[in-house]
Amino acid sequence: MHCRRYLDPGSTRRDFLLRAANGFGAFALAALLSDRAHGEMLGEAPSPAGASGRAGLPHHPPRARNVIFLFMDGGPSQMDTFDPKPRLTREHGKPISVKTHPTQFNNVGNVLGSPWKFRNRGASGIPVSDLFPRVGGMVDDLAIIRSMVSNFSEHTAANYFLHTGSGLQGRPSAGAWVTYGLGSESRDLPGFVVLNGGLIPPGGIDCFGSGFLPATYQGSVFRPTGAPVANISPSEPSLADQRTKLDLVRALDQGVLGRVGAHDAVEAAIANAELAFRMQTAVPDLMDIREESRSTRALYGFDDPFPPTQIFARECLLARRLIERGVRFVELLCPAVGADRWDQHGGLKVGHERNAHAVDQPIAGLLTDLKARGLLDSTLVLWAGEFGRTPMAQGTDGRDHNPYGFTVWLAGGGIKGGVIHGATDDYGYHAIENKVEIHDLHATMLHLLGVDHKRLVHRFGGRDMRLTDVHGELITPILA
Repeated sequence: MHCRRYLDPGSTRRDFLLRAANGFGAFALAALLSDRAHGEMLGEAPSPAGASGRAGLPHHPPRARNVIFLFMDGGPSQMDTFDPKPRLTREHGKPISVKTHPTQFNNVGNVLGSPWKFRNRGASGIPVSDLFPRVGGMVDDLAIIRSMVSNFSEHTAANYFLHTGSGLQGRPSAGAWVTYGLGSESRDLPGFVVLNGGLIPPGGIDCFGSGFLPATYQGSVFRPTGAPVANISPSEPSLADQRTKLDLVRALDQGVLGRVGAHDAVEAAIANAELAFRMQTAVPDLMDIREESRSTRALYGFDDPFPPTQIFARECLLARRLIERGVRFVELLCPAVGADRWDQHGGLKVGHERNAHAVDQPIAGLLTDLKARGLLDSTLVLWAGEFGRTPMAQGTDGRDHNPYGFTVWLAGGGIKGGVIHGATDDYGYHAIENKVEIHDLHATMLHLLGVDHKRLVHRFGGRDMRLTDVHGELITPILA
């Protein structure tokens, strides 16, 4: 029944738009201005203080402008890569002499010594395993954290924790938080790009989601080979026809907004459609690497006969090209290597060697190329898995999950190179010195981007939410 106690509201916003000359053009401009990336480029003033928590960003002068996250899906073994433990070699095959914790499969064997030698690398003399001879050659640019810990020992929850600061599904990814706070310097590409080399991690695409942030900040998944992005191919014979169709769809969507008010899903659909239209030109240009010299492609590993190396080489080269185009946050996923991801519950030697072969040269090539082009100083590079591995064997030749102490490293914008931070015990089992939490890693990343992690908040569920929740301390010893 119609309630007559209320007056007819008169003209709606939709009516106004239909009557006003260039109404939709003005509304399109407003939509672009509401996108932080476009707004800043067009001279938008900072957002007022309030739910977004973005006023006055950056909070301090940034050391880095972009992030490249090299995600080592599955959990590389710290004592086989960047944290040598001679005790494991001495006690190989013997029962471990410390109390052990329940593991993922509770198949606890004897001590397992590393199959690989460690060599002192670079001027800093930091020991790195023979699994990473080329990354080892870049050790003077790395800050190696040997005392990382996680709150979770199961892949899915640990992946959510590493990516979002929470072990729960549905929270915003770090890449979404970064682009929400700082926007992107690219008009024609998403601000947060995930390069899928073939392995989407346990937890799925929610690892890269926007959660309760506006949907425009979620990660966009690109493939380094084949069709790079789904659903951006032209749907009409010409760009002019497509532009006409897109304008009509936008007008209809804006009509819905005029009736129901602001709505994230509708606004995101409009923004994403506009971005997809521009990506039709930008993506082919991005993916066309013919302009790259043969020596550059060889540097990254394009000539390696191992196909997974070629895939990850292309990911690393595309990561450089993406940040050159202003993309704020780029995450790289591992390729399939014919063994499991870095999750060797058995066949440690074969599995870790294949995974390392796939990524070692491309990562070293990326660091070398960024440095040569003057981009490393403004690009934060993070290498990390979701946890580490146990010092005792699972079965005879595997290692189980270990969240109690593992290794990650950082390089580039604002990072002190050639340093080691923290330590694990003689078995490489527990962090015992300068323990670093995932929240500390996130806080430090945001700090280097010019963001105070305590001030980047979004009002949701009756409280101010942030990437670091109520935790997080800066890892100051690794800051340059």
